[in-house]
Amino acid sequence: MENERERRSIPRKFLESVLRNPQQIVEDKEGKKAYQSQFEFENGKIYLVRAIVADNTKPAIVVTVYRTSQIARYWREQ
Repeated sequence: MENERERRSIPRKFLESVLRNPQQIVEDKEGKKAYQSQFEFENGKIYLVRAIVADNTKPAIVVTVYRTSQIARYWREQ
């Protein structure tokens, strides 16, 4: 998973932040949850960082992490 984070150019501090204090947690496929927050990256663009988590296990497992510019596709209005 660490390799995916690096390959996708997601700073470690963004992943740690989204796991500790996500702006949203939404249901994902197969009982997993997407922990997600918006961050401004070094290019000045806002991306949604999504960490897909299997939190029904102890300890919870981060399945994958990615960033997307398609915020409206995933963001849920509260």
